Amino acid sequence: MANPITSSAFPRLFDKRIREVYEGVWDDLTKEEARIPDLYNVIKSDSNVEEWAGIGAVPDIPEFNGVIQSLPVYPTFYNKIEPKEYAAKLVWERKFLDDKKFPVMMANAEGLFVSAFRVREKLGVRGFAYAFSSAYDFLTSEEGLSWCNSSHTTKSGVSTSSGFDNSGTSALDKTSVAATWLLMRRFKNDIGERISVNPDLLIVPDNLGDKAEEINGTPHGLFSAEGTINVQKGRYKIIRYRLLDDLENRSNYYYEGMLN
Repeated sequence: MANPITSSAFPRLFDKRIREVYEGVWDDLTKEEARIPDLYNVIKSDSNVEEWAGIGAVPDIPEFNGVIQSLPVYPTFYNKIEPKEYAAKLVWERKFLDDKKFPVMMANAEGLFVSAFRVREKLGVRGFAYAFSSAYDFLTSEEGLSWCNSSHTTKSGVSTSSGFDNSGTSALDKTSVAATWLLMRRFKNDIGERISVNPDLLIVPDNLGDKAEEINGTPHGLFSAEGTINVQKGRYKIIRYRLLDDLENRSNYYYEGMLN
């Protein structure tokens, strides 16, 4: 559907007495605070879909008993991303060209790039906003569970009662952050063996940013009169993800992770 930009909608633009025309007075938030480069591994693709599959870890070598044993290796879960396409255009009435309103037209053409950037960032935040829901539409997972889930499984058949859960509902405070940090350091691979994880990143909506900075920046006596050291000081990089504030029921979530 065409929505032409007509001169009748901008009569003042053609008034010779107008000294200056302002276009896009405010800087766009998503252009100034792009988070996709910080939080995603951005790759180029010339395919309509991108698919990922993996091979699991090799188990411990057993004691030699006269026969060299073969070790089982299991596949990991398959994932697929099918990129969507987005397209738009600007349609100008010819009068803008005839009256040489080129600066206005060029400014709006640049606005298309800003719009594309904004859409990209809004899509990027969905990975975190819907991390607890399996109804997301940006990834097809063979496991069939949400990214953050307390029931993750594995194809090797080992117990997943501990070391596999990566979801929780604790409020953001020094105790829950420390507990989550320790929980992540106990993560296991597909055969139930401990892996090396060093959580060093907190992603928070803007309304939790001050609390995160306080937990990460207070050197002594955090919520304590004894003046004990704060072992979490400087442990994390804090990312205040303001777009999380705009999504319903997501403004009280925080995400603890590892920054590569």
